[in-house]
Amino acid sequence: MLHDSHPSVLQRNDPPALIRAYRGDRPAVTPVWFMRQAGRSLPEYRELRVGTDMLDACLNPELASEITLQPVRRHGVDAGIFFSDIVIPVRLAGVDVRIVAGRGPVLENPVRTAADVASLPPLDPAALAPIREAVALTVAELGTTPLIGFAGAPYTLASYLVEGGPSKEQLKTRALMHSDPDTWAALLTWCAGITGAFLRAQLEAGASAGQLFDSWAGSLSLADYTQHVAPFSSLALDAVRDLEVPLVHFGVGTGELLAAMRDVGVDAVGVDWRLPLDEAVRRVGQGVTVQGNIDPALLRAPWPVLEAHLVDVLERGKAARAHVLNLGHGVPPDTDPTVLTRIVEFVHAHA
Repeated sequence: MLHDSHPSVLQRNDPPALIRAYRGDRPAVTPVWFMRQAGRSLPEYRELRVGTDMLDACLNPELASEITLQPVRRHGVDAGIFFSDIVIPVRLAGVDVRIVAGRGPVLENPVRTAADVASLPPLDPAALAPIREAVALTVAELGTTPLIGFAGAPYTLASYLVEGGPSKEQLKTRALMHSDPDTWAALLTWCAGITGAFLRAQLEAGASAGQLFDSWAGSLSLADYTQHVAPFSSLALDAVRDLEVPLVHFGVGTGELLAAMRDVGVDAVGVDWRLPLDEAVRRVGQGVTVQGNIDPALLRAPWPVLEAHLVDVLERGKAARAHVLNLGHGVPPDTDPTVLTRIVEFVHAHA
């Protein structure tokens, strides 16, 4: 149950455009925000992060809040996205994980056997205190602009644990999935538990929507996703369904999985740049909102090229019950921030 001062409660009779869109009520102006809008592309972020480890920044409430707020101030986007990292709940549970520059999350002791899974520690709810505090600080500054909660899907968490770091093909992960189904189920159940708790902490503290990121699900066949992964994504989201806030599911390279991703029980499905939005709508139907799907590569194109692409995305998005404009993945680190601001201004002026 959300507290009476929660933004979702206060704005129940007049929800922001983003929340209306997620719920399927198309607003007059298409809402827009960007995945990875907070972070590496902003000079103010790079200045703030000097001398601070990535995971330490995520767990410093004042720092995480300020980083979340920076792109909202600069770009005028319709939502903040909570600044964190996919492996933060893993770290909070007590697993030794660190971010290696130029590589990403790395674990010294990968999880690959039944004994390894059995030794994974439970997540103490008290460990989530910095997350709750950061969200509360952020929401207090955002006013009527909603905050989106952030969490990595169980499969993506599991892939980091099994591979010991980032992997484009997840060969060890998919091998475990098929060779030891019981261990796989135990691992994904653990991941779903910490993901659900992490997302719930953000939503209870003031986030108005939640997005589940499955960064590596594109390595899966539809059959493998449906049988071995989707039930655990659904389990993670079960931890927050009673809060009745909009839920979004996004994966990279998941065009063939969209309907199955919808079926885990979400209000909106994110679409990457590979699939036109009208085709995505054909695959998922009118029961969900679509989010996306500007090609991140075109952020470096001349404005007339990018503008034509924006118009095309917006027009194709009209096939859906509602559309939230976003990138088809995250903001590249070398993006000129003024381009993002210009996109927001263009979208808000585009009928």
